[in-house]
Amino acid sequence: MIGTESNSKLRSDVKKLGNILGEILVHQGGIQLLNTVELIRKTTKSLRENYDNETYIQLKEEISQLKPPMRQQVIRAFSIYFHLVNIAEQNHRIRRRRQYQLEGDGVTQPFSLESAIVSMKDKHVSDDVIQQVLNDLSLELVITAHPTEATKRTVLEVQKRISTILRQLDNPLLTKKERMKLDESLFNEVTVLWQTDELRNRKPTVIDEVKYGLYYFDETLFDVLPDIHQELEDQLEEYYPDTKWSVPNFLRFGSWIGGDRDGNPNVTPDITWETLRMQRKLVIKKYDKAITDLMRRFSQSTTRVSANDQIIESVDKDEKQYLEQGEEWPVYSEVYRRKFAVMLKRLRNIDNESIGYKNADELLNDLILIKQSVEHHQPAHHKLKTIRKLIRQVQLFGFHLATLDIRNHSGEHEAALAEILQAVNVCHNYSQLSEVEKISLLETILNDPRPLLLSEEDYSKETQEMISVFKMIKRAHETFGNRSIEVYLVSMTQSASDLLEVLVLAKEAGIYRLHANGDVESNMNVAPLLETIDDLVAGPAIMKTLFEMDVYRKHLEKRNHHQEIMLGYSDGSKDGGTLTANWKLFKAQQEIHNMAKDFGIRLKFFHGRGGSLGRGGGPLNRSILSQPVETLGDGVKITEQGEVLSNRYLLEDIAYRSLEQAASTLLEASAKVSKSSEQGHHREQAWEEAMEEISLHALKKYQSFVFDDKDFLMYFNESTPLAELGELKIGSRPMSRKNSQSFENLRAIPWVFAWTQSRQLIPAWYAAGTGLTAFVSQSNENMTLLQNMYKKWPFFRSTVYNLQMALMKADLGTAKEYVNLVENREVAERIYQEISEEYKKTKDILLRISGNADLLDHTPNIQESVRRRNPYVDPLNYLQVDLIQKFRSSDVKEEEVLTEVLLTINGIAAGVLNTG
Repeated sequence: MIGTESNSKLRSDVKKLGNILGEILVHQGGIQLLNTVELIRKTTKSLRENYDNETYIQLKEEISQLKPPMRQQVIRAFSIYFHLVNIAEQNHRIRRRRQYQLEGDGVTQPFSLESAIVSMKDKHVSDDVIQQVLNDLSLELVITAHPTEATKRTVLEVQKRISTILRQLDNPLLTKKERMKLDESLFNEVTVLWQTDELRNRKPTVIDEVKYGLYYFDETLFDVLPDIHQELEDQLEEYYPDTKWSVPNFLRFGSWIGGDRDGNPNVTPDITWETLRMQRKLVIKKYDKAITDLMRRFSQSTTRVSANDQIIESVDKDEKQYLEQGEEWPVYSEVYRRKFAVMLKRLRNIDNESIGYKNADELLNDLILIKQSVEHHQPAHHKLKTIRKLIRQVQLFGFHLATLDIRNHSGEHEAALAEILQAVNVCHNYSQLSEVEKISLLETILNDPRPLLLSEEDYSKETQEMISVFKMIKRAHETFGNRSIEVYLVSMTQSASDLLEVLVLAKEAGIYRLHANGDVESNMNVAPLLETIDDLVAGPAIMKTLFEMDVYRKHLEKRNHHQEIMLGYSDGSKDGGTLTANWKLFKAQQEIHNMAKDFGIRLKFFHGRGGSLGRGGGPLNRSILSQPVETLGDGVKITEQGEVLSNRYLLEDIAYRSLEQAASTLLEASAKVSKSSEQGHHREQAWEEAMEEISLHALKKYQSFVFDDKDFLMYFNESTPLAELGELKIGSRPMSRKNSQSFENLRAIPWVFAWTQSRQLIPAWYAAGTGLTAFVSQSNENMTLLQNMYKKWPFFRSTVYNLQMALMKADLGTAKEYVNLVENREVAERIYQEISEEYKKTKDILLRISGNADLLDHTPNIQESVRRRNPYVDPLNYLQVDLIQKFRSSDVKEEEVLTEVLLTINGIAAGVLNTG
């Protein structure tokens, strides 16, 4: 019932919004605009249903003959249609959740917190086991400024208002007048969407990106995170009523925005400091609003209730300390309001050392004091959820809002340290030392409490900048607390010395210290980022070297024997193909986890996933399930970036549902492992051996195509809008490292973005078909083995699902249009044919493994969504190819044509719901 009936409502919403857009097109561009859009739409739809070459030629001519301003209006019409469809589908997700909630007892929504608790109850998981799982549970999501969000914030805000109106229109109790008023508002908002520029007129600054990230904390995350914790507590109390539960703060958000220095010269120490200051300003504003609201609510009078002695003593003491003569305060008997008034004053004077709170713990203690007193006169079994929510928020967000990770390239640390060591005559050729020699020298320095830095030394600009970064971190700890910056990530970690170099630089700033009595102080985690296939293979050996070092173990002791390790999905996929990369990532986790366990060290794996399938993207809950199950108890950390932020966290209900799915998945999976290690770790050796062999075949196929074919790079550059992407102004970071044009220095984001635009999606699926088919061809039993793996192994099932999704979103019929952009026709046809054959091979083997008749048969909602979009994406692809041909062939590059190319990029991104 939930599926069929609500899907009709989705179709109704899409039709309603489409009709409004049609009316606006007539008003803004005349009936000719509407007729042109309709002709192109119907023709492309007809070609999808029944291809006819004559119709195809007519369509191409129609598109080629479009002239400004009509051409731009046609592009915008299709692009805005996708924005409206995206809104309707998000609203539909909210509607489906509400329908589950209305179903009553016995019906729980899959991947909800309730379903997780019910499942554990049915499997007789004890309350002791659940509490232990909760104590160890950790899910941290980290927002990044990776430039893959093609939609402007202004446009996102219009979309949010449209979504709100659609949700209001679902109310069955609306009067006719109310419905008419909402319909009018809906029309007006769609009109505003049409009349708003989609393209940015300048590249965003880092501070612009910081503001963009803070928007989600302000709009949704500040409230949704405590609500998730409260829901879990409520469900536990309902299904295990005899247990007193303690739900720790297991779900947190961090950020890279303003701290990610890797390849972005615009992220300076001053920018990072300003980021921390802006984060504090927002969280203080949120607390101010919440306490002001509580002050209005908690009007209890001591003439009616008996407040405990501690709160009365506290208020009297505070007023003597902070009350100024003549200052107005609440009436004497309203003890809680008096306390809140003092708290507001201290909060609003946070920078005044004599008045303001010194840290978030002081605010937290005041809130707990009030809660404990009120609970004495509050009826039993009726929780004080408003103040409990604020207490949870202070515990989660402190005075820093989100922990800011710092990231930098390993080569930057080495260069700075080499210069410092040369200046103090410790080593004149550090960079030329062997790895063994480097480790020996770094150990000696870390075991010496004396500093290296010369206060007046004239270091190079780059080294001074590096020193400033670490001094800024020390200052941040003193001003905002140690939680403000907890992790320093080392990009391109290739050896143990890469991490030791960071510890040495931290030592010079006082973040890491060796005291005269031998005690070590270490206030920051140092985490490797393993990215390439070679780095992933070398990862276990790198970490073993560190874990065996006395100086590094002392550092870990001060970090609660905890080591964070980041795994990069983008560069590994770019380097070796998605199937091989995912398998090497899985193996690296498995091997490092087992090795760390022998050393008594707890790990947290940080998954650097992108939004797109070619960069490890996909639903959060599937991402969690695809990891080696034994690692889940260590804690999970995942990046959330680009278009993922608006897709998941723009609307409060969608944000709640996304986080609930992730939390419930991690909770249930972790409980399964705790309850039965044999059950939790079930993974047959034959499966791993199969994946190893499949991976080898796939890697050979991928690398022979991408690296060994001398014409491949030319095909990629010319058959995709890569060159034009740089003009889109969607991020502060350059497209390439070192501003180089080489493939090695091209970032994974534009690599994936460009292939997605051309509908080839090579990074998300290529070579998987060869790997799987080669394995199956060796033995008749191998297909049965893969089908068994698909049924029983979440990693393999997730891999097959993502490959099917990639093939569904790819479209080689449309992709053939991009072949026309390649000057060398022979090369273009040869490489396209190679891609087509691999696509067919991959599709065939995936359908055999999954038992599906067609791609994504097991997820009909997603399948229908992709099919609904395709006839509307096609015109944008046709237009994009036509415009790129015009732009590249012209001696004088017309700004108007480039603008139209960029508009097609935005539209296609909205249509396929992926960028980079």
